Amino acid sequence: MNLKRLHHAAIICSDYDVSRRFYVELLGLRVVAENHRAARRSHKLDLELRDGSRIELFSFPDPPVRPSWPEARGLRHLAFEVDDVHSAKEELESRGIAVEPIRTDEHTGRRFTFFSDPDGLPLELYEGAPEGPWQASPVGAEGPHEPPARWHDGETKGTGPTGPGSGTPGRNLPSPSR
Repeated sequence: MNLKRLHHAAIICSDYDVSRRFYVELLGLRVVAENHRAARRSHKLDLELRDGSRIELFSFPDPPVRPSWPEARGLRHLAFEVDDVHSAKEELESRGIAVEPIRTDEHTGRRFTFFSDPDGLPLELYEGAPEGPWQASPVGAEGPHEPPARWHDGETKGTGPTGPGSGTPGRNLPSPSR
């Protein structure tokens, strides 16, 4: 067997219209196909990133909540590579999305940060390798790919497509406790 690359990740959302807007309009993913499956009372939206990798966004009636904290088995988060984490963070924040402070991966020296989708799914921005020789600079890191400091306890800041303070479940992310 020769596994080449990850083709797609599938996400089940609680509110199709809100999640569609988040992934398409706020994050800029391209719609490849969109289907409503009336018999299942469900939508399936195929989204694509510039490199060809995809996200399948599904909606189903009343899906159960999957905990992000405490950490549970299964998918921990999705990470998107960006050229400049600081610029990407500022862009998300300008759109009303709460983003954690930027940290540095102690093993690679690369910068990263976390934010959430409308249902609280942890999403990471990870700075890609610079052009030319790479040198690690482990400065101020708390650990490789640590999830955001406590997803659902403490004070919250508004996130999501409708802006700060929307009050809609899954759109509030606590202020980092670190």
